[in-house]
Amino acid sequence: MAADKTVRAEYGPDLREAGAFSESLPAEALGDGFRILIYSHDSFGLGHLRRCRAIAHALVEHRSNLSVLILSGSPIIGSFDFRSRVDFVRVPGVIKLRNGEYTALNLHIGLQQTLAIRASIIRHTAEVFAPHLFLVDKEPLGLRGEIEETLAFLKERRTPLVLGLRDVIDEPELLQPEWERKNAVPALSKYYDSIWVYGLPQICDPLAGLRVPKSVRRKMVYTGYLHRDLPTGGPADPSQLEDPYILVTPGGGGDGEALVDWVLRVYEQRRTMPLRAVIVTGPFMQADKQAEFQQRAAALHDVSVTTFDAAFEHLISGAEAVVAMGGYNTFCEVLSFDKRALLVPRTVPRREQFIRARQAQEAGLLTVLEDDGIRDVDRMATALRQLPQQNRPSDVVVPGLLDGLDNVNRLVGRVMERGPRRLVPGRAKAA
Repeated sequence: MAADKTVRAEYGPDLREAGAFSESLPAEALGDGFRILIYSHDSFGLGHLRRCRAIAHALVEHRSNLSVLILSGSPIIGSFDFRSRVDFVRVPGVIKLRNGEYTALNLHIGLQQTLAIRASIIRHTAEVFAPHLFLVDKEPLGLRGEIEETLAFLKERRTPLVLGLRDVIDEPELLQPEWERKNAVPALSKYYDSIWVYGLPQICDPLAGLRVPKSVRRKMVYTGYLHRDLPTGGPADPSQLEDPYILVTPGGGGDGEALVDWVLRVYEQRRTMPLRAVIVTGPFMQADKQAEFQQRAAALHDVSVTTFDAAFEHLISGAEAVVAMGGYNTFCEVLSFDKRALLVPRTVPRREQFIRARQAQEAGLLTVLEDDGIRDVDRMATALRQLPQQNRPSDVVVPGLLDGLDNVNRLVGRVMERGPRRLVPGRAKAA
């Protein structure tokens, strides 16, 4: 109970006060253990998948009678290792085009057919897996509404439904029309029992400036950021860790060409950089750009370029400092491994990274270099030279900053204590 009081005092209202879950219903036996189903639409990038994987691993690590199944559209989910009692179902992938529209990633069929297949797999998985908790990442109704039928089905069975949000989604004036178009706010009212925010309100409020009813606000519980640990497997190339280096990472890499080019030009034109650079382009960077960057790095004695490393945490842990764009997962890793960091956030199509980076800089956790489109070599060279002298995140005391996974475990524990509340199929809904 003391732990629960701490969560209530530091992060938000008590779960019952927040409307998190209704009163317990007649319970079924746990049988083969407590089951959590996590949905991640994963149309592009690594962020959603890596966040869901971190949560799943933390849950099974702390609870021997719990299993987690992740629904994901990520094309590279099979490249990651998963702990015992964590598995995944991959639905057909989609990709977001530059014009904002979606299309099937590999299948030569229309988007509506692809979404219909995805929705059917999601619904059938929920029926068979019969989760005791359904955790949805970021999108209240899923990609183009694909999980609404599943939400309605699980709501009928009294399964607790939780939306997990990162600390920032976008600028309110951009997010409001998007959420209106997606019917997101009505979905929060109609379906969800609780909203877990993986951050702290003093740094970012993901719903700030939005027209959201108080009833939805009362469902919000701030957990703190999600702490990351080193994976059991080592890096793909251990030799990269041998000498001091700056790690340069644009995350998944789909929109990171400008950052990598900017850093490379510094090393090409300024031959006296104090630390070598290890660049991880990300698996979603265009192949021709990856080849170009590898060719340019081959001509330099103090730069190496690699595409992807599933044990990426080892590269961050071993770095003297980090240069990144500022996605949620990279930010959590910078905090977790206490690394000096320089963020060069993107501002399109979302300003999420820029908002996070700006707030973190104001808190004294890192520094920001804005991309002005010109990308002057001297500006980047100066920032890189100053990196080894700047403060570490741990020099700033922010209570509860990295308590996210511990508090997610506490929140799940509260659900488990109440026991399963699903209706037996075919039984009439309790009055």
